[in-house]
Amino acid sequence: MKTITLPLLVAAFFSLSSPLFAQAPPASQHAPDGGTRETFASITIPSMPKAPFAATVNTEWIRQLPDGNSITLINHRTVARDSLGRIFQERAWFVANDGKHESTPYQIEISDPVSHERYVCRTADHVCRLEQFFAPNFSVSRTAAPSPGPSGAPTIENLGTQNVSGLETIGTRETTLVETQTIGNEAPILERKEFWYSPQLGVNLITKRQDARFAAQQNFEVTNIALGEPDAQLFEVPAGYKVIDLRKPPEISPRQDTSQN
Repeated sequence: MKTITLPLLVAAFFSLSSPLFAQAPPASQHAPDGGTRETFASITIPSMPKAPFAATVNTEWIRQLPDGNSITLINHRTVARDSLGRIFQERAWFVANDGKHESTPYQIEISDPVSHERYVCRTADHVCRLEQFFAPNFSVSRTAAPSPGPSGAPTIENLGTQNVSGLETIGTRETTLVETQTIGNEAPILERKEFWYSPQLGVNLITKRQDARFAAQQNFEVTNIALGEPDAQLFEVPAGYKVIDLRKPPEISPRQDTSQN
């Protein structure tokens, strides 16, 4: 009978204990997951004629996590409006507020209330979608004295006036109370919004939103405001971009009758 020496036994033990013989982790078994998606609504630039300007919109998005951590994202984008009420807007990626990243535009939007055209241009593939555009009616909400109001209606507080970027603004704070069990909530929920509105431009130069339902705070500030007619090229489709007219129905080839008589 053949004898196995101790060194061979040790070698065999370590070879069986190596990662090559370790049990692989179980594979994840489930149907495809649709994931989650968060929407973010920025400030509105109305199509207001005879009030041209160009500016930068700075956005800060702070989200509080259940474990006490927080995520702060920022972006900066250029907006402009000419005397005809045409609107130019960039849409920019959010980046971490760490001083190491810079938000870059991923989309350009040009809205024309006269021709009723709206171009949505993607910078990645240099393609513009042409859609119909009808400027919504622009009206300013009037301020009111603080009052309870009906259930779910905001309490409105007049904050007076202040100068923002050289323009006079009117301040308003809206507080909305969502009563217990209104949307399945176990306790009342407060939503606060603060606006500093410029009558000259028809734009909120400062907006602050706090909503406990989404554990989020959103801050907007319009800076680098240049009054007067902006560069006319901003309202032209960028050179080299392909335009797809979505206002026209797609062409359908006539159906060929292949049946036999």
